[in-house]
Amino acid sequence: MKLHSQSTDIAPQRARSWFAEHRKPTAQWHLLYVKSRQEKQLSDDLTAMGIANYVPLMRQARYYGRRKSTLELPLFSGYVFLLGTLDDAYMADRTKRVVSIIKVANQKQIEWELENIRAALSCDAELAPHPFLKEGMKVEVRSGPFRGLQGVVERCARVDRLILQVEMLARAVALEIDAALLDPL
Repeated sequence: MKLHSQSTDIAPQRARSWFAEHRKPTAQWHLLYVKSRQEKQLSDDLTAMGIANYVPLMRQARYYGRRKSTLELPLFSGYVFLLGTLDDAYMADRTKRVVSIIKVANQKQIEWELENIRAALSCDAELAPHPFLKEGMKVEVRSGPFRGLQGVVERCARVDRLILQVEMLARAVALEIDAALLDPL
């Protein structure tokens, strides 16, 4: 069974996860790292085999000359979430589309995180990939007038504060910058 990322059949306020309702008793989440641009094909293969999987998709407009086309691309490129047994994960590996199988340690957390993404997508939220930033992480500014600057993230909020430091002097200065301009090092 395929767990569609664009379904609108369940309200996001529901206490019980949509995934939990479709889970087999022995099923667990596995993360499949797949070959380049194979996410949707693997999802179709798994669905044909009766294996539950989830590929959150985002809509993205592309222009080819004057023609506009809307594509559905994986939100997490290179990954497919499989909800099944270890045997199901091995069956997915036999499709020759999987690079590696990653065991998910915290099943409740991944289900909660995926349910949040599913609920947001079901309300037509425009989600886009974003670098995962956390306090203390070293980053580099990727574009703009501060391109090439490296520093440490002080806090993760709407506007992030990048700390530029000189360790030898034990001194630092702060620069407030949009998190979308930062790449983790």
